[in-house]
Amino acid sequence: MDNKKEILIGFLVGIFTSLLGSYLFITFFTKFDISTGIQALRQMGYLGKVITIGTVLDLAVFLLLLQRNKEMMARGVILAVIVLAISTIII
Repeated sequence: MDNKKEILIGFLVGIFTSLLGSYLFITFFTKFDISTGIQALRQMGYLGKVITIGTVLDLAVFLLLLQRNKEMMARGVILAVIVLAISTIII
């Protein structure tokens, strides 16, 4: 597989995993449902922090990809974490 494709797949997996982690955090650790939770957390200024907590799942994905010798996909996951970190600064 082409290296750029693998990095793109890793990036998309990293973004999806972060969104899944954020969804799980909002669902299990707040009293909000997902749509009102995002709005309320954004108004309170906590949305960036929730996205950051959601990226914790990316660590497991990163380690799994390294175990399976998918280094380029693991680079894509790291790229996704960097993009999300920059986006939390902006939010």
